[in-house]
Order: sequence, then C-alpha cells, then structure tokens
Amino acid sequence: MCRSIDTKVIDSRSAENGRSIRRRRECIECAHRFTTFERASYQPLVRKRDDRLEPFSADKVRAGIEQALADRPVPAGTVEALVLQAESLFGPETSVVSAAAIGDTVLAGLSATDEVAYLRFASVYKDFTGASDFEREMAAIKDRQ
Repeated sequence: MCRSIDTKVIDSRSAENGRSIRRRRECIECAHRFTTFERASYQPLVRKRDDRLEPFSADKVRAGIEQALADRPVPAGTVEALVLQAESLFGPETSVVSAAAIGDTVLAGLSATDEVAYLRFASVYKDFTGASDFEREMAAIKDRQ
C-alpha cells in the first residue's frame, strides 16, 4: 500500500445489525483495496439528582464498583460485567439516564455478588449517616433472601 489519501468507495453496506456502515475502498494510485467501518458516535448523558446533565463515565462507575469490591473474594470479570450492565441502560432511543437508575443497577448486581460490597456501595449511594442506616439495609437484605 502506498499510503495515499486518495481513495474511492467500491461498495457500501450495513453492518453490525445496522449500527455501522462497512465500506470497501480502493486506493486510486496503487489499487490496494481495504475495508473501513463507520459507526455513529454519541455521548450518553446522566441526569444527576440536582437535575444537572453530565457525560456518562464508565470509568467513574468502574471506580465505585472497584472500591466496593476491594479485598472481596469475587470472580474475575465481575467489575466489567457490572459496568456493562450500567452501560446497557443506554441505547439508541435512550441517551439520558438518571444517576438513580445507574446506581440501582449497580446495587442490584452487587446484591447478587457480595453483601459486603453491596453495603459499601449502598452506604455512599444512599448517603448513610449512621449505624441505623446500615441496620435497615441489612434487614432489607435478609428480607430479600
């Protein structure tokens, strides 16, 4: 390939169930053929409790989950699975999701994974102020079992 920037499109078609366009291209100078993919890019937004909007950050969700799971015996891949659950709330028709929905999704995943991690996350997410908050949440865990 000569690295020329002059190319022409030979073929275009939908790919990835309509989420991208596959284009077959050819270099005008050397006739080398190659494939490119075009994907729509959008920035999902999170509606905070005070009604502000901010860009969704998978890294921020990951950091909160990692803190909750610190020193806990959980299977490898648990953090990424929980982050993917939070990301799955966004879709082509849903570009704004409440922080509460993300927090509830993470809490549900942690509840099924590790009770201690669940309580750690809940204490920050639900803004615990004392031991009674922990007792109430532990009672709710027992009721679900």
